[in-house]
Amino acid sequence: MKYSEERKEAVLKKLLPPHNRTVAQLAEEEGISTATLYNWRKRARSRGRLLPENSSEPEGWSAQDKFNAVLETAALSETEVAEYCRRRGLYPEQIQRWRSSCEQANGRDDASARADSETVKSERKRSRQLERELKRKEAALAETAALLTLRKKGQCDLGGRGRMTSGLDRSRAVALVDEACAQGARLKEACAEVGIGQNTYRRWARGGEDARPLAERPTPGHALSEPERAAILAQCHRPCFASLPPAQIIPRLLDDEGLYLASESTFYRVLRAAGEQQRRGRAAPPSNPGLPRRHKAHAPNEVWSWDVTYLPTSVRGRFLYLYLIIDIFSRKITGFEVFDTENAANSRAVIERAVLREGVAHRPLVLHADNGSAMKGATLRARLETLGVTTSHSRPRVSNDNAFSEALFRTCKYRPSYPPEGFETLADARDWVLAFVRWYNDEHRHSAIRYVTPTQRHDGREGAILAERHRLYRQARAQAPGRWPGATRNWDPVGPVWLNPEPELEAA
Repeated sequence: MKYSEERKEAVLKKLLPPHNRTVAQLAEEEGISTATLYNWRKRARSRGRLLPENSSEPEGWSAQDKFNAVLETAALSETEVAEYCRRRGLYPEQIQRWRSSCEQANGRDDASARADSETVKSERKRSRQLERELKRKEAALAETAALLTLRKKGQCDLGGRGRMTSGLDRSRAVALVDEACAQGARLKEACAEVGIGQNTYRRWARGGEDARPLAERPTPGHALSEPERAAILAQCHRPCFASLPPAQIIPRLLDDEGLYLASESTFYRVLRAAGEQQRRGRAAPPSNPGLPRRHKAHAPNEVWSWDVTYLPTSVRGRFLYLYLIIDIFSRKITGFEVFDTENAANSRAVIERAVLREGVAHRPLVLHADNGSAMKGATLRARLETLGVTTSHSRPRVSNDNAFSEALFRTCKYRPSYPPEGFETLADARDWVLAFVRWYNDEHRHSAIRYVTPTQRHDGREGAILAERHRLYRQARAQAPGRWPGATRNWDPVGPVWLNPEPELEAA
């Protein structure tokens, strides 16, 4: 059906204020299809007619419709604009705002373009960062997988610093590292997984066996001569030194004969080379003692440690009891006795005798012991309070809080003269213990107090003895300086002594 132009114009006016019909409403009212109405509106808009297409409200018009409204009112006076606005359902302020927007559109386009350009640059930069991060994570994942495979395949002992590795093991290690690197692992991490350094890997990759066994090493200029080695062995073979280690021999040579032959480590090295450095007796490898109940001794007769130990007899199942008291500062045995029973009365007698002999009654003295019944009897504690002695005890169910007494018992029972078959009588045991105490206090050079005797340290004579040793060491160094790359042995007197020190104090 063909519609006249007048009919089309009348229908299109209903799309404008004050009617503001939508295309759907107008199609229902006029009986015209929506497609036809859309075509009429499209042709009218192409001729410059203001026919909004997306909203009946002016603020919802498209930019093109607003721009057409500005063009239609551009040549009108204010009166004509007012008439136009009332006819179109607009306000003059809206037309003015749209005109300002059109005037600033070019500037906004430039700013928008710059903003878009910055946004694009930022997005590109972020994209590159994400790509790098993705590559890094992929490389890390590949390296982790390669190292896990290497860990499973490379379970072998390649030795350590200074150790020799066979050519077969070297080739296998190089092949494993190369395989891991080909799968994405870094050389440093692959070498660390195998247990070798990068320089070691490169050296092994070049091939060849370890040449150290074939190397010719010149003899050091300060090496011991054969006569000097023979002199060291001769001193160790002397009857008086036959049962002593080098740590005991050297101080005796310095004190008794004013003779310096070599350092303690050199003695051990010469004995080892001669095949004479073997573990003797029933001694076991040393173990670390435990801690608490801490006390500090700055001088003799400040802290004592005491305990009771069994002495076997020749009768199986029968024992004697050795009571020993040691001053932890000087290591001197200040009290001792052997009984055939263990009780608080015997403990009281031994301690009372030691306190009176040393003259420390009513003076600050700490007496440390374990938790045995003989150490905590009521009569003993009452007597100790009378004498002004402070008691100290080990932790319950801890056997290594009384290290000084335990070490003294070990020295006692590992003496070469200790009877392994046991003592025949109580008198025999007392005689042997008396001889041991005299040897320990007056002859034994104690390793913890710079190899002076406990009596020398207890009486304050250690300073002069150690100073003379230091002088002899400096004299020996002046005669053969090539044998002394560092300082001479430390012969300074030992300072205060802790009972069960803290680990950091013990390390210091």
